[in-house]
Formats: sequence, structure tokens, C-alpha cells
Amino acid sequence: MATTLIPPIRMPLPTAFNRLASSNLAAQLAEQIALAAAPIIAVIVLGAGAGETGLLQAAQRLPFLMLAIPAGLLADRASRTSLMAWAETLRLGTLLSILLLAYLDALTMPILAVLGFLGATGTVAYSVATPSLISALVSRDHLAAANGRIELARSAAFVSGPALSGLLIGWLGASPTFAIATVLSGTAALMLFRIAEPVRDAPLQRRPLDDLKEGSRFVLGHPLLRPILLTAVFFNLAFFVLQGVYVAYAHDHLGFSAAQIGITLSLQGAGMVIGALVSGRVMARWSFGVVIRIGPFMGLAASAMMLATWWIDSLVLTGASFLVIGVGPMIWTISSTTLRQVVTPDRMLGRVSALIATATAGATPVGAAIGALIGSQVSLLACLVVALAGFGVQATIIATSAASRLESIADAG
Repeated sequence: MATTLIPPIRMPLPTAFNRLASSNLAAQLAEQIALAAAPIIAVIVLGAGAGETGLLQAAQRLPFLMLAIPAGLLADRASRTSLMAWAETLRLGTLLSILLLAYLDALTMPILAVLGFLGATGTVAYSVATPSLISALVSRDHLAAANGRIELARSAAFVSGPALSGLLIGWLGASPTFAIATVLSGTAALMLFRIAEPVRDAPLQRRPLDDLKEGSRFVLGHPLLRPILLTAVFFNLAFFVLQGVYVAYAHDHLGFSAAQIGITLSLQGAGMVIGALVSGRVMARWSFGVVIRIGPFMGLAASAMMLATWWIDSLVLTGASFLVIGVGPMIWTISSTTLRQVVTPDRMLGRVSALIATATAGATPVGAAIGALIGSQVSLLACLVVALAGFGVQATIIATSAASRLESIADAG
């Protein structure tokens, strides 16, 4: 085992980063509460049906595909703190608008969908600029700890946000719930405005298309980033083949109740929190090449466990599959983000992060569509086999890559 230069997650970090981390926690909670509250309000208050809530969900996800790359280009040209602060202010504006329209009894489904799209636009800009700002605020030796703290907040919000939103709506009502999300969003924006971002060189005055081409060539031509990108794409394809048919599989083949299905799905979020908590110690103990393989191989193991449930009808085994697929990929997210920050020049980190995010996000609907097609035309078992094959591909890509041979993250730079 090789000891890397990466400290545990509890290492002290700069004050500027701590403000960013606090902002991130508030922003993530605001986002998850609002995301969960919007369809509840659509159904309970506006009387929306399944089709309308589906369109609302699509409106809230569309900016991640449409706007990540423009946001990344902007992050490389403008102040990242200002971009993130104004992005969070945009989300704050959408939450305030929902509150005002609800008070005036003027909220409609089309308006809610438009406001959801605008709020997600702020989320995209905030998310794409975050790795670049972390790299500017934190020394290389502390990047993994910083990324771990950011991902821990995201995971905790992902797990607690929907439940908290439902409880708040049941206890206080829809408007007070959005008011709480609004306060959290405003707090996040104020914290960002207080961060003193290090001065960086003025960007070259070029066409955005030229910047995009440069970022694409860098990612696709880099011996460490190219396999990272391909691994992430195949992971998402395989995972959403599985995710797209899981509820039907759990109900029809395993005979799970709605409560049991919910429990198994929630274990993925619990695994994400565990992965974020242990990532610092894992990266301090093992060589980077070993760490970068953990996530893909845990994904493969989780898929094999899920396939085994076809013959072994077990709630425990199914839940363990989701737990494993939460822990491993969270370690992957932290380690691969750290690698990207180390090897990418600061002037293009925003667009490189955006390109990778767009490619991986684009794989999710494709994977879900593949799962739906195979599940309806062939069988649910075939979906599990195809998912396992996809996880096998991504594990093979990373295992045979140059990244898996790194002893330390310092060797990447």
C-alpha cells in the first residue's frame, strides 16, 4: 500500500473554502427541498397529473444538458465567485416568485415549470464552477479533503432533502416550505459574495466555439481524462438501464411492497454519505491507482448482486446492492474530480468540468431508454444482464488506463 499526499477529510482548510463549503451546504439543501416540494405542490395545490409532473421534472433536468457547457465557458472567462453568487441569486429569485405567486393564488403549472427551469439554470452554473473555484482556493495536497467535504454536503442534502421537504409541507404547508428553501438559498448567495477569489490571468479573447474545441481536444486527448470520461459515461448508461426498470423488477419479480422498494432505493443515498465520510481515509491509505478503481469495481459488484436476486429473492441482498452502488461511486466522484483539478490548467477547468458533466448527464436518458426497450421487448432478466455488461465495460476501461497505475495524485501533474 502506498501513502499518498492526500490528507483525511478532517484536515483544516482555508477560511475562503470553509465559506464555500457552508454556501454549498445551504445551496444543496435549498435545491433538494425545492425539487421535492415542487411536484408535491403541483399535485396537491394545482391538481396536476402524472404527465404534468413528468414534464415538470423534465423542465428541472433540461438545463443540465442544455446549459452546462455555456456555464463552463463562462466559468473560465469570468469571476467564479460572482458567477456562482449570481447563479444562486437566480434560484433565490425563482423561489421568491413561487412564494409571491402562491400568495396571490396565481401559480400555474406552466409558470411552475418555467421557474423550475430557471432555478435549475442557477444550479447548473453553480455546480460547474465549483470544482474550478475549489482548485483556486485550496492547495493541491488538500483537494481531496475539500472535494470530500463538498460531496458530503451534497449527499446529505440528497438523502435528507426529500424527506425534510415532505415533513415541512405536512407540518407547515407549501408556502412556508418554499420560504425555508428561500432563506437557505439567500444565505448561500451571501456567503459566496464574501469570498475573496484569487486573481487569475485575463482569459484570451477568443470565440466561445474555439474555447469549446480546445476543451474537447484536451479531454479526449489526455491519457488520464479520456478514460475517466468513458468510465463515467458507461457507468451512467449501465446504472440507468438498471434504475429504469428497478421498480417494476422489484414489484413484479421480487414481490416487494412500496415501502420495501423505498427502503432499498434510500440505501443508495446512505451509501453516498458513507462514501463521502470514508473517502479521505481511503485516499490517504491506498495508492491513487487503487482508489480510482474502487468506484467502478463496486458498481460492477453491485450489479452482480442485483443479478443474483433473480435467483435469490432477498431484500437484504437487494438493499446491499444499492448501498454498495452508493459508496463506491461517491469515492469515484471525489477521486476523479481531484484528478481533473490536478491535470487541467486553471484557465480551462470550467469547460472541462462542463464537458464531462454534459457527457455523463446525456448518458442517463439513453440508459433509461435502453432499459425500457429491453424490459418491454425482451425481459427484465435481460436488463440485469445488459446492466452487468455495461458495468463490466466501465470497470475494464479504468482498470486498463494510465490512471489506475498512478501511485499518488502528485504523479498525475
